Amino acid sequence: MASEYHTKRRIEFADTDLAGIVHFARFFVFMETAEHEFLRSLGTSVTTTIEGNKIGWPRLSATCEYVSPLRFEEEVDIHVKVTRKGTKSMTYHFEFTRGEELIARGQMSSACCICNPGEKIRAIPIPEALAGRIEDVGSGK
Repeated sequence: MASEYHTKRRIEFADTDLAGIVHFARFFVFMETAEHEFLRSLGTSVTTTIEGNKIGWPRLSATCEYVSPLRFEEEVDIHVKVTRKGTKSMTYHFEFTRGEELIARGQMSSACCICNPGEKIRAIPIPEALAGRIEDVGSGK
């Protein structure tokens, strides 16, 4: 069962602000992209169809703490951990590093939901086909 995932990203010019460092909001994009990669590594996606229903993962919360700046063309390692797998939601912890240096850490929680067009979004249990492939590592970050 999977509980962790690693990926890398090279900082693009569009990721930076006028000071030449990564804009704070881009870290949320990086976290979401890493989450999508993690789900694809498990053979699924952030959006899928099950039994005729469109399944998605709307956000419940997202935070990020910044420790050191990143600049254009630097490479950042992104480490994703599932710190909580509930019945209907998951919480991820993210660590951004450049070599051994901590750049930032974040957390994001999402609910598994039916997101059919024209219907109210409603939380559902994580489908067993996915839940059985994910293990949480607990909150010990």
